[in-house]
Amino acid sequence: MKFTIYQESRTGKRANNEDRLAYCYSREALLMVVADGMGGHYYGEVAAQIAVQTLTEAFPQAFKRKVLDPFMFLQENMLNAHRGILDFAGKHHLLDSPRTTCVACIVQNSVAYWAHAGDSRLYLLRNGKVLTQTRDHSRVRMLVDQGKISEAEVTGHPDRNKIYGCLGGQQAPQIEYSRKTTLETGDVLLLCTDGAWSVLPGDSMAAALKTADLMRAVPALLDQAEERGGPHADNLSMIAVRWGDTYLDESSSSSSLISTKTMARDTVMTKLDEFGRHPTRKSELSDQEIELAIEEIRSTIQKYSK
Repeated sequence: MKFTIYQESRTGKRANNEDRLAYCYSREALLMVVADGMGGHYYGEVAAQIAVQTLTEAFPQAFKRKVLDPFMFLQENMLNAHRGILDFAGKHHLLDSPRTTCVACIVQNSVAYWAHAGDSRLYLLRNGKVLTQTRDHSRVRMLVDQGKISEAEVTGHPDRNKIYGCLGGQQAPQIEYSRKTTLETGDVLLLCTDGAWSVLPGDSMAAALKTADLMRAVPALLDQAEERGGPHADNLSMIAVRWGDTYLDESSSSSSLISTKTMARDTVMTKLDEFGRHPTRKSELSDQEIELAIEEIRSTIQKYSK
């Protein structure tokens, strides 16, 4: 595989950052995950961390070699994350379980597979245009689909934050899956939370990411989103990957790309911030509370990773 990738998360104008994101890759596959937590105190952060960490910790064993069914991996581990969040809520005797959106994508042999629950989005961008995007599991998206409101009315609608299909909560999650989608050289996969996409049109993001260096383009887009979000700017997070292979093509090369060709098959590289330890994220928790939360998250995930 050959690709460039960049991720960044910001607090915006909120007290805490409840977004979590991560990516990891082996010689044969790449996984990207974005989650946007919802819940009082620090529980939204925990729900998002459980979602992201569950998938990334399951990845090494499943993707040391090619697997036959990436969709099965996504389903199994998103459901495991859902159960883990419910366990955490039960352990803390919470009256209402915290929740999180989740969008995750696997790329293997230049074919992308993705799944989502809630309104964190994935865009597939080609030649500066939006080729496809996920459909939000939200009240306002239902109203748009029913013709009751227009796209222009979504941002300011009072039900904009009403989400269904998320992980956590008492209802079984509605997880939606993509088709197997073949990638071409130069395609960009963009995963982001609503703090970014709600103020940045898809076409604008596609144009900005068409040829620009991702390490410059993603921060520039987040700068725009924070500015447009104003004094109430939400948490905002993005992962962008530009694909450097074509289907079954090993001929292209570039010094700017990550190449996994020489990686050992039992090696996995992961970029995931530890809970509460990101240098730019605000936290209401003391160091002792952070350590306790890390321990509880770890024990929750281990229960479902056996």
